[in-house]
Amino acid sequence: MKKFGILLLLFISVQAWAQELSSFNSLTLTYKFHPKFFLYAEGQLRGIKEFSTPDYYEIKGGLGYNLTPNHKPFIGIGRYGYYTDRDFEREEFRVWLQDVLDVKKGVVKLENRVRAERSWFHNVQNGENTSRYRFRYRLNVSVPLNSKKVEPGTLFANVYDEVFFTPSDTEPVFSRNRLYGGLGYQIDETFGVASGYLWQREFASKGNKNINFVYLALNITIDDAEEKVYEFPGAD
Repeated sequence: MKKFGILLLLFISVQAWAQELSSFNSLTLTYKFHPKFFLYAEGQLRGIKEFSTPDYYEIKGGLGYNLTPNHKPFIGIGRYGYYTDRDFEREEFRVWLQDVLDVKKGVVKLENRVRAERSWFHNVQNGENTSRYRFRYRLNVSVPLNSKKVEPGTLFANVYDEVFFTPSDTEPVFSRNRLYGGLGYQIDETFGVASGYLWQREFASKGNKNINFVYLALNITIDDAEEKVYEFPGAD
């Protein structure tokens, strides 16, 4: 009876925590059409308020350049939609510049990503137009678990932390922090999957907020090169 009570309490606790979970679903495509250049596209659906009800989406893409095998500047553009109680509330148009520098230590890869963003917002409810600058830095650590590098049939672990800075007179400069941990599997030369837990902390003048995401991604890579490199963007 005592064991049953403990199991019941554990079940109730898990259910209560699960009600606070949000969903983060991603589909990415990387097309390496040239030894130096690549195209990248991504679609996202997030259920922030309710796990199974999407209330945010992203459609974005851009052009990257392999300056060296470990150095990849990138320029991107995207459209973003926000919903409240299933009503479309706000749209965002964003452009960004980023630079990625990879450092490899044995089988461990450290990805350093710096990004500068410019966004324009339109509130469809009241017609208000606003804009924002934002700067981001991410340290992403990837480790293959059953091989020396990520290739077809490789299971790998991925951990990263990303910080967001938003120069503003009305919001904190340190506006967001993301911490992610998860696993990925490169199925074959084209398809890979990844899943994990993403904790997001929002810092705002009206009070801080924690969001607990379950992340799920399908990554597609098209690369005709003999020596292929598989990139996993992570929750972005």
